[in-house]
Amino acid sequence: MSATFLGNSTAIQELFKGISEQFTAMFGQKAFLHWYTGEVMDEMEFTEAESNMNDLVSENQQYQDATAEEEGEFEEEAEEE
Repeated sequence: MSATFLGNSTAIQELFKGISEQFTAMFGQKAFLHWYTGEVMDEMEFTEAESNMNDLVSENQQYQDATAEEEGEFEEEAEEE
C-alpha cells in the first residue's frame, strides 16, 4: 500500500529565506564565483537568480498574508451569526 500527499504550503518560504541570506552573504564576498565565471557563467546570472529567489519569498509572503486575512474574515462572519 502506498500514498501520496500533495500540499500547497507557504512554510517553504523560511527555507528560501535562509538560502537567500546565505547566498547573499557569499555572493557579496564573491566567494566561489571564480569557479562559475571560469565556466562561462556571467555574474549577472547570479544577480538574476537572487532577484528571482527574493520575488518567490515575497510572493509566498503575500499568499500567507492573504490567507490569514481570509481566515480572520471567516471567523468574524461566524461570530456574527
